[in-house]
Amino acid sequence: MSHAPTFRLAGVMGWPISHSRSPIIHNHWIAQYGLKGSYAPLPVAPENLADAVRGLRALGFAGCNLTIPHKVAAMALVDQVDATARRMGALNTIVVQPDGSLHGFNNDGAGFIQSLLDEQPAWRAETGPAVVLGAGGAARAVVVSLAERGAKEIRLLNRTAAKAQALADEFGIPVRAIPWEQRADALADAALLVNTTNQGMVGQPALDLALDALPKHALVCDVIYTPLETPLLKAAKARGHVTVNGLGMLLNQARPAFNAWFGVMPEITPALRAAIVATF
Repeated sequence: MSHAPTFRLAGVMGWPISHSRSPIIHNHWIAQYGLKGSYAPLPVAPENLADAVRGLRALGFAGCNLTIPHKVAAMALVDQVDATARRMGALNTIVVQPDGSLHGFNNDGAGFIQSLLDEQPAWRAETGPAVVLGAGGAARAVVVSLAERGAKEIRLLNRTAAKAQALADEFGIPVRAIPWEQRADALADAALLVNTTNQGMVGQPALDLALDALPKHALVCDVIYTPLETPLLKAAKARGHVTVNGLGMLLNQARPAFNAWFGVMPEITPALRAAIVATF
């Protein structure tokens, strides 16, 4: 007869993984709530992913997070995939069930939505068009979550037009691909602007986007959190927009995973934010 361990293990698989702030987040919560457990960075090369995922149960792990480059490949390695994760086409969380089966989830979209609500509690997806820049994994999470929240129009733009069109074809209404060259005009009457590209990240050029056509009431979000204020957010703030950086998405996506593994829905406190910011 098996018994659940009193010391709970979890971690994050990626390659590389040393940059991840997830261990700081989860170990902060473990200490805050006086739990017995640990959360570790798990450097897993792509060719070892299948062995690593299958090893979770044998090693007594409660589960793990997944980051680049494993989010898509892991879908084929779990026993069950949550409907939202399947629509996003990627996992960011695995939970080992009591019977030992592996269930996959993607909390990125929920984390993104909650980060918007944290900054603007009255925000609603259906109040106006959303403009999403990028067509990678983060864009998929953002688009799916906005659609599920009732967005009536999502304008998707990517420097490689075919990628944006492919996502628009896959998701259908309310997603519409717009050529990158029309990005400034696409902001007209928008209620939300979201950058999911790496433009503006530390070491990358700033996003080339004029905000003149963006209504002053529009919420502006950048999923980047290094730096906390990208050139896009700085320019938006100067125009009077409410802005949201990527730290809230990072923190909020971690909460349901921690709850699934450790049985506590953790709070995002100023102390936790300070601990993350201190690493920048």
